[in-house]
Amino acid sequence: MTRIDADWLVDPAARAVCAALTGAGHRIFFVGGCVRNTLLGRPVSDLDLATDARPEQTEAAAAAAGLKSVPTGKDHGTITLVVAGQGFEVTTFRHDIETDGRHAVVRFSDRLEDDAARRDFTMNALYATPDGQVIDPVGGLDDLRVRRLRFIGDADQRIAEDYLRILRFFRFHAWYADPMGGMDAEALAACAAGAEGLDRLAAERVGQEMLKLLAAPDPGPAVAAMEQAGILSRVLPGATARALPVLIHLEGDLPADPLRRLAVLGGQDVAARLRLSRTQVRRLDLLQQRLADPRPVAELAYRHGPDAARNIALLLAASLEQPLPATLEADLAQGAAARFPISAADLMPRLQGKALGEALAALEARWIASGFSLDKSALLQLPEAG
Repeated sequence: MTRIDADWLVDPAARAVCAALTGAGHRIFFVGGCVRNTLLGRPVSDLDLATDARPEQTEAAAAAAGLKSVPTGKDHGTITLVVAGQGFEVTTFRHDIETDGRHAVVRFSDRLEDDAARRDFTMNALYATPDGQVIDPVGGLDDLRVRRLRFIGDADQRIAEDYLRILRFFRFHAWYADPMGGMDAEALAACAAGAEGLDRLAAERVGQEMLKLLAAPDPGPAVAAMEQAGILSRVLPGATARALPVLIHLEGDLPADPLRRLAVLGGQDVAARLRLSRTQVRRLDLLQQRLADPRPVAELAYRHGPDAARNIALLLAASLEQPLPATLEADLAQGAAARFPISAADLMPRLQGKALGEALAALEARWIASGFSLDKSALLQLPEAG
């Protein structure tokens, strides 16, 4: 018997939720990521629970225990119970009776085994009782011990139920599987065979999965497998994983940056295909523009800040398969600290309008070319100052 010991098991809010359901005569289990990550010794961010109680019974049990309930997904069995400002999604056991590759029609069940059978990967179908006893209906523990990612049951069927599972397979492989163990051959073949189904997914869902994948400590092997299976070109036509391993190596101890890694993949209409936010689009555009038109690191740091300049330097070095400049940190510091000593007022009134703007730009270019060394007096004596 496998048991887990975690702070969240004894959290008063979580215990109140479990007590509300068990007190009403129902079974309730923690399920999915919280169990998986605890067994792996990794942080837990969300607590999801599964129960044999129907949604109305969950609401009634919450009311009897004095807890607030919110019908966040009642038609699909999910009721959110709120305790001390913290929300817990409690979902009725269910199994799929109809799927179209994006959505499922579900029927509620009294059996935990039915609920497990409809999930995607064996390591995600691990349950834990309120006191920490692990329930493993599909062999997820053995897979988790060797960090092997497998679909539950028939891989083709699991993918046909929801084509997003193709991208989830590569994302979970990057985060949880043994990179030296290779990918499950049946799963990889099923992903390649079902690739056309990705065209049916909303761009937001695809974008979220891609960014989560690229946020992994080392997504290189998974993205390379995506490319070989024809998945990467399906999601991002024109993209290539060639420079990604080089970039990851050059990043060293830097925090993972999904957009930086996305930029090195390239591709056509990336922002639209992944439905990126406006902020993300601005960042990606800057990285790609400067990659196509490289400038000295110090100038980049002056114009765009040291973080953006470092990212651009990383991308350029990865694309060229070259080491980072030895003077990178010094150049970043110099550019970030530089302040252009000339203002428009210094050139007025002798220059106005367009001429003023052109003079300022020309003087700034001379100042940057000097290594930011020309002072105000020297700049005002140049012919560009009018």
